[in-house]
Amino acid sequence: MDYKTLCFSLFDYKTEKWVFLVKKGYQEVNTSIQSSVITKVKGVAFTNTSELKERLWDVADYVIPSQGENVFFVVTNLIVTPNQRQSHCAESSRVPGAVCSQDSDCPKGEAVITGNGVKTGTCLMGAGNSSGTCEIFAWCPVEKVSKPTKPLLGKAEDFTVYIKNTICFPRFNFSKSNVLQTKDRSFLKFCRFSPDNHYCPIFRLGTLVSYTGNDFQEMALEGGVIGIHIEWDCDLDRGPSACEPQYSFRRLDNRFAEKSVSSGYNFRFAKYYQDANGVEFRTLMKVYGIRFDVLVNGKAGKFNIIPMVINVGTSMALMGAGAFFCDLVLIYLIKKSHFYREKKFEQVRLSSQKLLSKYLANGKQDTGLSAGEEPLGQVQTVEK
Repeated sequence: MDYKTLCFSLFDYKTEKWVFLVKKGYQEVNTSIQSSVITKVKGVAFTNTSELKERLWDVADYVIPSQGENVFFVVTNLIVTPNQRQSHCAESSRVPGAVCSQDSDCPKGEAVITGNGVKTGTCLMGAGNSSGTCEIFAWCPVEKVSKPTKPLLGKAEDFTVYIKNTICFPRFNFSKSNVLQTKDRSFLKFCRFSPDNHYCPIFRLGTLVSYTGNDFQEMALEGGVIGIHIEWDCDLDRGPSACEPQYSFRRLDNRFAEKSVSSGYNFRFAKYYQDANGVEFRTLMKVYGIRFDVLVNGKAGKFNIIPMVINVGTSMALMGAGAFFCDLVLIYLIKKSHFYREKKFEQVRLSSQKLLSKYLANGKQDTGLSAGEEPLGQVQTVEK
């Protein structure tokens, strides 16, 4: 084979050849990624409600937890029950097991499991009604049973979040951040993330939600969960510049059904106070909002002679064994084996001169033919 043919053969299509290159069988791969995530939300909003009056909301009010982790929650709506004190009041009629017609229906000391307190043994009957609700000892008045009709902090759509992700592959002593390495102090003040700008990790919340195919105002009404997935696929043979973060976004709480009883996200917390007499009271808040989960995965690969030798040897062994078993089946085990045999082998008749040369090459001077008689030739089966 000449050098030109040899060079072109390197570019012939062979499955095993391309699998070796595409899958980077010549590299050592490390999937033990170490990751750190820091988040900071910025933005302010103003509200004016009957329960809270005029109020300015900043990051200390609407971001939970405040220290900035890989999971953070932004309040977008809430139901407020102010001035709750521990005393006796009627349980909500919507709570299972709270409706009664006589005192025996309200055993004293029994907790209302899905309710708000402990029964006192008294059934509070409404005027002219045949049934009432059990009296309970609880934080009274009990929480309002209602659903929000519009988001209180709808302007949170324009808030921004800074997500700094630093990763390390200890096997290769390699680390990198998703923030552009620059000395320009104003870079992070004005840049915004876009599909073409992966090294500015400052996201507008409304844009983040839109990447999942959802509307921020609709999601802010009852809350939800957004997954921010950062994927690092690093080919260290090409240098650090070939290791770039790839982002994807997905809504996690409402994946299979557009409207579901389990969709949304909310929880409760209270702020406690004391009046002039030292009696404790509180303001209960049921907050709705969007929880953001930052998920980081990645792998890095770098050339190593050991996996290359192992993969080359394995490929060669598998290719040889595969060809052998295929020939075994096609030549001997199928009904139309003669068709495959004809395609794989051909019969070649050696000329008398070639036959004589073959004999001489084997050191056989006596051909067994009479004087003046020439060999007629020999039929030999060879592989195509």
